[in-house]
Amino acid sequence: MEPEFDVRLGDRPVSADEDPFALFGEWFKAAEDAEPNDANAMSLATVDELGQPDVRIVLLKALDSRGFTFFTNFESAKGHQLLATRRAALCFHWKSLRRQVRVRGPIETVSDAEADTYFASRPRGSRIGAWASQQSRPLESRQALADRVAELETAYGEDDIPRPGHWSGFRVIPFAIEFWQDGAYRLHDRALFERAEPEDPWMLKRLNP
Repeated sequence: MEPEFDVRLGDRPVSADEDPFALFGEWFKAAEDAEPNDANAMSLATVDELGQPDVRIVLLKALDSRGFTFFTNFESAKGHQLLATRRAALCFHWKSLRRQVRVRGPIETVSDAEADTYFASRPRGSRIGAWASQQSRPLESRQALADRVAELETAYGEDDIPRPGHWSGFRVIPFAIEFWQDGAYRLHDRALFERAEPEDPWMLKRLNP
């Protein structure tokens, strides 16, 4: 028989029937109200071809029942690593709320339509930047980057700026979502939702701090 767990996050009880995406949405709304900047900032962890871990901050741009979506240059270091391993981990830390959420799972690329829609919503300068920056590769000088930006601004003028073929999005499809609430004397509350496949029901357990 599977053990039964009394799961709580602070004063809030957590049920095994609960949707972790809905719980994340609840916490994310609180973070948007409390955090001074970038409540959607998250650490993205990957590994390179030697198995060495790599981590950086990116921004969550979409969340639905499929997973957590962000956008990037596929020719960047993280792009190469994600395309090679097809797996990633995320961590949100909302210091003002003393909360973390950790996410792990495989990744998929978003559709062209999703990427086009988000790219079109970006400020014009950011769309120029997506063409100008050869992300993660050596840059001879800041002036060289500024010159590329100026050339592109002249080339496009007032025309629409299309999405570069190497720029799109990744969706992390979680097989594990852990909610962490700070507790006194480092006796934190940790609630872990897990599933083996995207179609499987979530299993919930409480973890030691």
